[in-house]
Amino acid sequence: MARERITLKSDSDIVLMREAGLITAAALKAVRDAIAPGVSTLELDALAESTIISMGARSNFKLVPGYNHTICSSVNDEVVHGIPSKERILQAGDIIKVDCGAITPPGWNGDSAFSMVVSGGDPELMARRQQISDACEGSLWAGIAAFAKAKRLNEVGRVIEKSIKDAGRYGILQDYIGHGVGRSMHEDPAVFNYQTRDLGPVVVPGLVIAIEPMITAGSQAVKILDDEWTVSTKDGSDSSHWEHTVARHSGGIWVLTAEDGGVAGLAKYGVTPVPLES
Repeated sequence: MARERITLKSDSDIVLMREAGLITAAALKAVRDAIAPGVSTLELDALAESTIISMGARSNFKLVPGYNHTICSSVNDEVVHGIPSKERILQAGDIIKVDCGAITPPGWNGDSAFSMVVSGGDPELMARRQQISDACEGSLWAGIAAFAKAKRLNEVGRVIEKSIKDAGRYGILQDYIGHGVGRSMHEDPAVFNYQTRDLGPVVVPGLVIAIEPMITAGSQAVKILDDEWTVSTKDGSDSSHWEHTVARHSGGIWVLTAEDGGVAGLAKYGVTPVPLES
């Protein structure tokens, strides 16, 4: 495996990254609150954009060459990188994955995602889709808790994989993984969602990563659609994607894109996030 060029962040850097994380969280909350049958994914995109701008930042997704939107919105069998459009109207019972990021004027990035089942659908379908979302979100928090104590980074992937397998028979995407975050939205190191032979880099204070499990209700095999962005399951099965930007600093762990810093999500693991003073 090629040596990764990891840029560690100081505590003061992480405090500044928290601003980008909170703006990202606010944009996602605005989108989550607006999700309902009859709403287009382009409307959700505009809402995220206006929220980020109103808070003095800008979309970092729009800095990705060839991508012109603030969010990725992926519905049902679409796992990640779905492009918002006025034609894509949410239906009752859909499961939508929304990924979003913000960059602040000092140049620090946040990156986060959630899955949500649209209200009002067939109860059995909604329950099944909620189960896969819960399994994916649960694996995210298990991975974050592992990161809080890990000596080597790929301990995180091992724990995520175990959490997913314990939750049911789900496929784990192999080619789409987490990453470092900092002055670029995507940095080294690679953050796997499954156990690897390599132990990965040593976990030290200053390491800031995006942990983002992506799972399917069927095969892990995926395809890229004709728009050259959207990643969809080959077998048409449902999927889920959850993500947070997380920092290990001199005093502990801090979930930068969670409004409460990760308090609620980490409680069951006996891990208490530690905020830094500005």
